[in-house]
Amino acid sequence: MKILIIGGHGTLGKVVTDYFAQKHEVLVAGRSKGDLTIDIADNTSIEAGFAKAGKLDAVICIAGEAKWAHFDELSEQDYHIGINSKLMGQVNVTRIARNYLNPQGSVTLTTGILADDPVPFTTSAAMVNGAIHSFVQAVVLDLQNGFRVNVVSPGLVEAAADKYRDYFPGHIPVTMQQMLSGYIRSVEGKGNGEVIRIY
Repeated sequence: MKILIIGGHGTLGKVVTDYFAQKHEVLVAGRSKGDLTIDIADNTSIEAGFAKAGKLDAVICIAGEAKWAHFDELSEQDYHIGINSKLMGQVNVTRIARNYLNPQGSVTLTTGILADDPVPFTTSAAMVNGAIHSFVQAVVLDLQNGFRVNVVSPGLVEAAADKYRDYFPGHIPVTMQQMLSGYIRSVEGKGNGEVIRIY
C-alpha cells in the first residue's frame, strides 16, 4: 500500500511510521517538516499536500491540537483552536482524501481517552474528541467506493506518561505496542466506522 501519515514525526506518529514503513510505501507529512508539509488547520495546505502525494491506499492522521485550560479560563477563541485544528482538520482530511484514495482505501483518525474519561482542564479537548467519534460513526453511512474511516482513541501512552501523569491519576499507561495495534487494525483490517479504543 501507499500510505500518507500526517503527524508521522510525533510521539505516536514515529512508532506508527516505523511499523508501516517496513511493509508499505510511506509518505510522512508534518506542519513544518516531512516528505511534504500539511497543516490540517488550513484547507489549502491539506489540498496541496494531497495533490503532491498523489493516489493513496490509506491515510493516517495523528495531528491536531486543542487548548487545555480550566473551564473558567477558556474563551470562545480557545475552543476554536480545537475545533479548527483537531476536529475540522481531521474532518477536512477525510473530506479531501476521498479525491485521492484508491477504491477500498481507508482513513484513520486519532482522538484519545478524554472523549470517554475526561480529566480537569480538558473541556475543549474532550468535546472535540467526542465529536470526532460521532463524525466517524456517521460519515461511513455516506461513503462509497469501499472507502473506510476509523478512529484510534489511545489512552495515556507510556512515552508521555511522565509528562502527563499528574493529569491522569490512577490511569494505567498503555504500551506503544498496544497503541500501534489500533492503527494496524484500522489500516490492515476491514473494520469501518469503528472507534478503536486502546485503554
